[in-house]
Amino acid sequence: MQIGHLAGNMDVAEVVLAAFFVFFLGLVVYLQRESNREGFPLVHENGTSGGAGLFGQPTPKSFLLPGGEIVLAPKYEAPEALPAGLTPAFPGGPFDPGGNKLLSGVGAAAFARRADVVEGRYPDLAPRIVPMRVDPSFTVAVEGLNPIGVKVVGADGVVAGTVADIWVDREEGLARFYEVALSPAFGGRNVLLPHTFADVKETAVLVESILGAQFATVPGTKSTSQITALEEDQITAYYGGGTLFATAARQEPLI
Repeated sequence: MQIGHLAGNMDVAEVVLAAFFVFFLGLVVYLQRESNREGFPLVHENGTSGGAGLFGQPTPKSFLLPGGEIVLAPKYEAPEALPAGLTPAFPGGPFDPGGNKLLSGVGAAAFARRADVVEGRYPDLAPRIVPMRVDPSFTVAVEGLNPIGVKVVGADGVVAGTVADIWVDREEGLARFYEVALSPAFGGRNVLLPHTFADVKETAVLVESILGAQFATVPGTKSTSQITALEEDQITAYYGGGTLFATAARQEPLI
């Protein structure tokens, strides 16, 4: 007598193996559909639909955010508006933005359109990124270099202004931005400089990504003591764009 025999030539092991394959196939389909909650339905650069993916779209699901907002995923989002006259020669082709390329939001200066709201820290949802003047519990380590009051110099050696304050991430416990008070020649306003684009020295804060005069058009913030997620990305993208767009020479081949 065959142990585990069901009927004919089929036994328990075959049934379990078949059930596993069916389950695994269903799992793959489920995970693929769930991954379509972000970035779908696809939209080509020319605005035409790129379809809903191999296994289609999942049913929209609502998500309750910490601030009380409810968002649906997936959701249809209109294609981002490109600068006037800016179209690629072919799908996936390069863009050549005109005007101030650092503000174009294209190529090296591209950024994610995150929500234009202030992100809160866990668990009290107080603004996560603030200047040290708002939260005096943060100070510069005595063994470190304090950039406050130090001049800020662009890639061309031009002094754009001085560091007025440091914006800290109260959840991560580290510096995110340096607040730069620009000289009157560049508008005299205060702008933010991501600390990752700054090389802090004893006598100067060196910025290689943009020129001194280009500090004048750094995107600003609506508040003098808070920054939204969208503003974070816009400001960082400006300096990131400068690594390619700051000078014409940077856009030429190395060889």
